[in-house]
Amino acid sequence: MTETTPEKENTANFDWLTGKWKRSNEKAGKETFENWNKISPTEYSGIGFTLQKGDTISKENMKLVNTSGQWSLLVKTPKEKQFIKFKVTELKNNEFVCVNDSLDFPKRIQYSSEGKKLKAMISNEKMKIPFEFEKAE
Repeated sequence: MTETTPEKENTANFDWLTGKWKRSNEKAGKETFENWNKISPTEYSGIGFTLQKGDTISKENMKLVNTSGQWSLLVKTPKEKQFIKFKVTELKNNEFVCVNDSLDFPKRIQYSSEGKKLKAMISNEKMKIPFEFEKAE
């Protein structure tokens, strides 16, 4: 017996996101990292953190989860009790966009990969903050 899954699920693959990444456009005196792991075909786990003089000054936990064929990015900082959900609205090879219009900032998060570089952009209608990462391994 062969299982059939929707075509969308077969093409959704975030393996390009996995690994250790170091932000290359961070302000002097700070170091920012994102580490992503594949937990299963329907879940990826990430952690983002910023160091200043060896101390962690910010941290967030992230998950990419597929529930009933719909991918979501879940983000949680220490200040939040629960994960904030961003719905993945665009999914291409090595790129995805997710949106949560109920927030002031960010409403939109976009990730893309170009070779050994990873780019993330968090934005709303008025402001964009680019994050550029390089493989840290």
